[in-house]
Amino acid sequence: MDFGNNAFVLICAAFVFFMTPGLAFFYGGLVRRKNVVNTMMACAGIMGISVVMWVLIGFSLSFGADHGGIIGSFEHICLNGLDFNEASAYAPSISSLTFAVFQMMFAMITPALITGAVAGRIRYKALFIFIALWSLIVYYPMAHMVWGDGGFLARIGSVDFAGGNVVHISSGVTGLVLARMLGGRRGIEHTSYRVHNIPFVFLGASLLWFGWFGFNAGSALAADGLAAHAFTTTALASACALLSWMLIDVLREGKPTLVGASTGLVVGLVAITPGAGFVPVWSAVIIGAAVSPICYFCMILLKKKLHIDDALDAFGCHGIGGIWGGIATGLFARSDINPIARWDGLVFGDSGLFLAQLAGIGVTVAAAVVGTFICAAVTRAFTPLRVEPKDELLGMDATQHGENAYPSFNGLD
Repeated sequence: MDFGNNAFVLICAAFVFFMTPGLAFFYGGLVRRKNVVNTMMACAGIMGISVVMWVLIGFSLSFGADHGGIIGSFEHICLNGLDFNEASAYAPSISSLTFAVFQMMFAMITPALITGAVAGRIRYKALFIFIALWSLIVYYPMAHMVWGDGGFLARIGSVDFAGGNVVHISSGVTGLVLARMLGGRRGIEHTSYRVHNIPFVFLGASLLWFGWFGFNAGSALAADGLAAHAFTTTALASACALLSWMLIDVLREGKPTLVGASTGLVVGLVAITPGAGFVPVWSAVIIGAAVSPICYFCMILLKKKLHIDDALDAFGCHGIGGIWGGIATGLFARSDINPIARWDGLVFGDSGLFLAQLAGIGVTVAAAVVGTFICAAVTRAFTPLRVEPKDELLGMDATQHGENAYPSFNGLD
């Protein structure tokens, strides 16, 4: 075990932890002021339940002994068998406990992403139950299939450096399905909807960018050149996506917006995540610049053509951005950058990785769709998914939590 590497990954774990409060500000700024507390409280509740579940059973099911390439075992319940003085089987230069807590932060941020799709209308009790079930049925199996020893997607050669499949596609697709099941927010077709706190949005996006360096660079699991490479591609792709979204704003609206720039930097981070430690630095320019128009026009398609109220564009950002990132990894990855990739990308003449990436995306989408229906059905056995119309009209802060983010505000919302 290398103490420098161990310290580096622990610091990166703290960076990733910081992403969930950042997401709370990002989402909280985007919703109406009567729903700010509820939106942020969704992230807060997930911060609690995800840590408890991960320690009790999540790590074991994700990284325990393989069962059919789909799920782990119960050997590490309550982190049993993990000695903080012994090296991890997944990363020999760091402690087994360090690896567990680093992965715990991924299990925290992932379900929090779902909340953006259903903001303003899902019962808090229902969300809490749903997220607990979703972690068991979707997240832990996906983590095992992609990163676990003997995982099905790892065996077929699909790669995911820091969570394109496990984190973004799974949560984005789940958000889309759940939003469709709940239906749109009441009056959304007739109401002029405006972001209530743009500084919150930029603060949240900035905290996400900061934490994402731990997310991607830390996934090298060592303070080495690969971590530096992932850090560089992460910064470059996000910067290019930010500029690309600003350009779209100028072309379509005549002026750049801070909300657009904030959204652009986030989708750039999403897109580079699966390939950050596999693709050349120059390709991050293409990945980042292309993701903004891809996500932008998919959001328009969803809301204006398909009439699906993905409230804060969880699928538009994370689902579509993650799918593009997985495809781009199949296009641009090089095995000489990271030998975990069995083949070079399609751009370099090999088709094996590209096809494996498509298969991985397909499996992830299917698992998320089926898992969401199962989790929603079980949740409905305990409580309705959606709040009453009157509660939605009054606001989720008052009806779900008895709190008000802005107690001095007396105007209409």
